[in-house]
Amino acid sequence: MAQAPIIIKKKVIHGGHHGGAWKVAYADFVTAMMALFIVLWLLNSSKQVRVAVGGYFKDPTGKSKKVGNGESGSAGENFVANKENMDKIKDEIAAAIHKVNITEKLKDQIEMTITAEGLRIELMETAKGAFFPSGTPEPNGEGKELLTLLAVQLGKLPNNLSIEGHTDSKPFSSTGVYSNWELSADRANWARRIMQQNGLGPSQVTQVRGYADQRLRKPKEPEDPANRRISVIVHYVQKPSSDDEDQPVAKEGEGKAPAAAAEHK
Repeated sequence: MAQAPIIIKKKVIHGGHHGGAWKVAYADFVTAMMALFIVLWLLNSSKQVRVAVGGYFKDPTGKSKKVGNGESGSAGENFVANKENMDKIKDEIAAAIHKVNITEKLKDQIEMTITAEGLRIELMETAKGAFFPSGTPEPNGEGKELLTLLAVQLGKLPNNLSIEGHTDSKPFSSTGVYSNWELSADRANWARRIMQQNGLGPSQVTQVRGYADQRLRKPKEPEDPANRRISVIVHYVQKPSSDDEDQPVAKEGEGKAPAAAAEHK
């Protein structure tokens, strides 16, 4: 009987997939490179850009009280008050003030104007004392409430502020130990203290000024109560021009004639 042939089949194993580990590693590499490029870009960006990017990650919708993505929100919408958008910032601050009850009886005592310095917000006194008790540097409850509201709104901006104190021409006291000079400066400083405790940045206020009666609102009526006021000035942020950005900074001594040569001219 013939022996049946033996057929040997060899199973060839082809190189298959080596798993997806390389994809994960590649994705991690791409992510790390993107993060590196973002960090390098931020390091070379302006302060306003860094604030905006940080605000976006804290609040992508831009609806919180902090600076968001620059597309929605209140007074911090454009996050920089300059000559192009100061009108809009003024309207937003006015809208925020009108939401509180303090405006109903004191609406004529709050005035906002755009000047060469920036946005000037003035809190004017009345004969009975709208924001400050007569002869007192510390504001009353309504004064503190309004200053707190302003601090919340203006604290969203990177703009520098100045705070001024003004009085009328009535002598404060007969002794002259504590005069309108001291009163105007103390009121401005009280306003600074309250605003910095309620929203302003620690270095946002660059000047506190006390003018006494030297800059009357109504020069023809020097004793009018409206001359007694606190002024908060939101200074413009100047946009650097392209020429300024491209202009190289001269090193010390460059472009100057030597001293010996200058003497012989």
